[in-house]
Amino acid sequence: MRGRAPDLAVEVVSPSESAKEVREKVRDYLQAGTALMWVIYRRTREVLVHTPDGLARTYREVDSLEGFRRLPGFTCAVSSLFT
Repeated sequence: MRGRAPDLAVEVVSPSESAKEVREKVRDYLQAGTALMWVIYRRTREVLVHTPDGLARTYREVDSLEGFRRLPGFTCAVSSLFT
C-alpha cells in the first residue's frame, strides 16, 4: 500500500476470492495502519468488521454499521448495502 493508510477500507468479497486471500487483504490493510476494515459478503448478506486490535464482529441485515471513533456519527444499515 502506498502513502497513508485509509481510516476505513471496504472489501466486497467476490465469489472467486478464497478465504485466505480475504484474510491477507485484511491483514495488509490493518498492518498498514487502517483503523477499520469492512468485509462485505454478498452471498450471506453479512459484514465482518475488523479492527487493529485483532477483534472482528459480524453484522447482519438487521444491524447498523457505525464509524466508531474514526467516523463519528456515521451509521449505515447493513440491509442498505444489499439493495
